[in-house]
Amino acid sequence: MTQNYDTGLAGVSETALWTAQMRAGESGKPDALFSDPWAEKFVAAAGGFHGPPGAGAFQVLLPEWLAVRTRFFDDHLRAAAGSGCRQVVLLGAGLDTRAFRLDWPAGTRLYEVDLPAVHAFTEGVLADSAPSVGERIAVPADLQGSWSDALTEAGFDPAEPTAWLCEGLLYYFEPEVVEALVATVSGLSAPGSSLGAECLNAETAQSSFMRPWLEDMAAAGTPWPWRLRDPENWWARHGWAAGVTDLWSLPYVVERMGAFRNLLQGGEELSMLLVTGMRK
Repeated sequence: MTQNYDTGLAGVSETALWTAQMRAGESGKPDALFSDPWAEKFVAAAGGFHGPPGAGAFQVLLPEWLAVRTRFFDDHLRAAAGSGCRQVVLLGAGLDTRAFRLDWPAGTRLYEVDLPAVHAFTEGVLADSAPSVGERIAVPADLQGSWSDALTEAGFDPAEPTAWLCEGLLYYFEPEVVEALVATVSGLSAPGSSLGAECLNAETAQSSFMRPWLEDMAAAGTPWPWRLRDPENWWARHGWAAGVTDLWSLPYVVERMGAFRNLLQGGEELSMLLVTGMRK
């Protein structure tokens, strides 16, 4: 997500920068869930910036959550590509490097949609790197406005199945913006299209685990106004057969986050939802 609060890089958010910093930290671990050697380059290019606000339970868990989230959506996109999908769209791509660090089948086209300033920064850092995807296309556009024309003009084919990813994005928007964005995605999605999205669970947003984080983010100028209630039915109304992943069914989640379960009470591990679905 690319809202900016007090960073020297106009248009590049500190949320994107400290996410890159955490990905760099994860990449250096012996049991890393992924490898992102470009994350450290983004951090170095940015210079100084603030980390996450506050010091609550969610902040303690955040580096592990970001590692789990990244690995989960890596696997989701690999599965889509493995099933024959050759068109991928990352909405609010930020400092994402999947076009470089994942192995893609020949002929895959990957579109990164974000604000022009974000693309200017990423292109400067990635200029000397060759993508692993067949074609990587940067699409400058504001997702809070009209962006479908920019995507199609960049070569996107709505008649082909697409793997969409909304990672670290939707909860930054007002509900009406999310409705419009998802309606656009649905309208551009051919049968066989897939979707991955990270969502904030409305049922636990006011829990003792989650509320301090949301208050700290709002005070820092980056609120999370959109919360998802009744996920399966909400996505079904927008044309998707979608479900929420049982995080504790994934061995790497148990390994990484099991030690933090004492921070999670009353099912609050479901505060953040990893949703995947197929176009109906």
